[in-house]
Order: sequence, then C-alpha cells, then structure tokens
Amino acid sequence: MSTVLVTGASGYIAKHIVRQLVEQGHAVRASTRSEKRRAEIDALFPDAEIDHVSLNLTSDDGWTEALDGVDVLMHTASPLPSDQPKDPQELIRPAVDGTKRALGAAHRAGVHRVILTSSVAAVFKGENMTNGATLNESDWTDPNSPRATAYDKSKTLAERTPWEFVAERREMKLTTINPGGVFGPAMDMNYGTLLGYVERFLSGGVPMVANLTFSIVDVRDVARMHVAAMDQHESSGERFIASAGDVSMVDLARLLAEEYPDRRISTRKAPDFLIRGIATFVPMLRAVVQNLGMHNPIDGTKAPTTFGFTYITPQEAVLESARYLVTNGK
Repeated sequence: MSTVLVTGASGYIAKHIVRQLVEQGHAVRASTRSEKRRAEIDALFPDAEIDHVSLNLTSDDGWTEALDGVDVLMHTASPLPSDQPKDPQELIRPAVDGTKRALGAAHRAGVHRVILTSSVAAVFKGENMTNGATLNESDWTDPNSPRATAYDKSKTLAERTPWEFVAERREMKLTTINPGGVFGPAMDMNYGTLLGYVERFLSGGVPMVANLTFSIVDVRDVARMHVAAMDQHESSGERFIASAGDVSMVDLARLLAEEYPDRRISTRKAPDFLIRGIATFVPMLRAVVQNLGMHNPIDGTKAPTTFGFTYITPQEAVLESARYLVTNGK
C-alpha cells in the first residue's frame, strides 16, 4: 500500500479520490486550506486515520514537510472561479505557480510518482480547431486563442508546466487526468460547479436552455482513474481524457424534466442571439457564448481501455447528481 498526498482534498473530485484510496487500504495525507474543510473530511471518514496538512497554492509554507514519507502526489488542487476574473492572471498565476510548487517539493522529497487533475479545458480550444472535429489526448488548447477563457488558459498552462518539469527529470513519472463536465453524487453539500447548474434546473431557475453541447463523466469514474493510475506503469507519461460521451444542454434538461415531471424544468432552446445579449449582463454566461452551436466530440476511450473499466453513462451521472440534490432538499 502507498502513502498518498491528496492536495485540495476537500474538493468534489478529491473527496471521491480519498474515499477510494481509503477503501483500498492506502494511507492518505490530505491537504486543505482551512479548519472548516478539514472538518468536512473528518466527518466523511470518521473511522479512517487521515493525516491532515495545511497547504496553499500561493505559499511555500508546509510543502516540504507535507511530502515527507509520501509515495504518490495526487495533485487535484486548482482555483475554480464561479465567474471569469477581469484579470486572467488572477486565475492563471495561482494555478501555474501552485503546480510548480507541488512538483518542485515532490522532486526535492524524492516523490517520483505524480497524478495531476487537469481538464478537457486544456484540450478543446486548439489554434486551428474546426467545428465537428473529434478531439483526443494529442490535442491541446492554445492559450493565445481568442476563444480561450481565463479558466481554459489556467488549466492548459498548469498542465503544460508539469510536462515540461518532468521532461527534464526523467526519474519523475507523471500522469494527467483530463475530465469533461463532472457530474454524479456529491459526498456533502460542498459540491462542484456543474451540480449548481443541475440545482438551478431543478428549482425552475433556467427559463430557456443554451445551445451548448459538452462532454460528461461521472465523478466516481474520474476518481477511479486517478487511483488506478498509481499502479499502472503504462499510464506514466500519458494524458487520459475522462469522458463518457457528449450531451447537449437541451437533452440534459429533457432528462431532468422526464425524471422530475412535478418540477418546472424548461426544455426550450434559447436563440443564440438571446444568450449573447443576456451575457452582456450576466458574467457567468460570457465564458460560454463563444461555444454556442459548437460541438467537438471528445474521445474518452483511451482511459477505460488502459484502466479496465466501463464508464457510468452520462445520463446516469446527471441523474445521480439530481438524486443527491433532491434527497438533500434542493
């Protein structure tokens, strides 16, 4: 069994990673930034002996000690805004510097196995990307593309950085996991951004649905890939897209409306010009306006082939999100 440092351990994906590590008998060292987040982990795993450390992406404090005696660095921590910042560097700098800080501390501590949580945001906005082209692990977002948001840039540069780092240090073995839109059951009420969208649908807060299509994966499969990569030597030096398939926002709304007919869930598709107009006043929509009508299928078949599993379907992942929210009064 291994000793694993999970950074950002209170995150939506990270908590599922911690659960699978604990269930498989690994020793977990969990990094958080506050006592509140530490308490969340203790509440979820009252019988597990989890070693807690306090780390911050913007500070060197504690990283050397946190990696002492660790076998695997599971770096999931990354800033995730609810809105795009006016200055992209507010998002890019902590993401890139935090990754450098984590990798540098791992190298100094002699920790050679690193699993990094990236995103399809680092894949799907290439320089010459054409609408309809199928994308895979060989594709990269161009951070200079006018289509790339601050978040896209931060995820791309935060993944480029460790690949450049390990290229000069051959003893280090890196695997990156690039999830699409992550749905599925939360473990507490501190859940991912996309579950917030499901919550809005369930509450009737979405009067019309944008013309968007995106890849979906269940959070449990994302966690499974992280944990499986630790012992899969052939996964070293590889990127793995986590995507069970693509679903349009309209189909997602229809799925929820069929499952919860007593709720006022709109399935009307909004005209693109209307969404563009609303985005002028709603900052949350500005990041997606340029994707209206665009669809680039994401090929996620490499991961189940390598790790030997079958994806939970996108529909089941979305419904599991809704069931969790409804059960908890949303």
